[in-house]
Amino acid sequence: MDAATAEVFDAFVRARHAALLRYGTVLTGDPHSAADLVQDALERTGLAWSRVQQQADPEGYVRRVMANRNISQWRRLRRERLVDVPPERVHEDHPADDVMWGVLATLPRRQRTVLVLRYYEDLSEAEIARVLGIAQGTVKSQASKGIAALRAAIGEKEQLWT
Repeated sequence: MDAATAEVFDAFVRARHAALLRYGTVLTGDPHSAADLVQDALERTGLAWSRVQQQADPEGYVRRVMANRNISQWRRLRRERLVDVPPERVHEDHPADDVMWGVLATLPRRQRTVLVLRYYEDLSEAEIARVLGIAQGTVKSQASKGIAALRAAIGEKEQLWT
């Protein structure tokens, strides 16, 4: 990568790093895993930057890399790690938001990823299917199952909103 290209990539990373970390946190449910995911995606993007910057949406490319890498990780692991005690929360904005994020973090990774891409990133079902490399019907079923699980879990904790 020549100096001018490296400078453009550096400017891109500086401008979009915080947004990519937020996206990664929602995908993984963990800020530390999100930082690793962002670093991995940016490293891969940096290697292909001369080609990527010619595309209309380099940030979309990075987000797609992040989603694909996250899926690759959960395909390898196939299981989520359950803990007896949730990690200590340093800052709480709204109890209802914490409940939503907490419940979202308990969903299987595929359901969580579909819901994040659909409702946080506002992608269509067809776009999600393309990004994740799955059938559109799978996107619909995973979203339906995820929403049902969210409703059931949040219904149990509804007293937090009253």
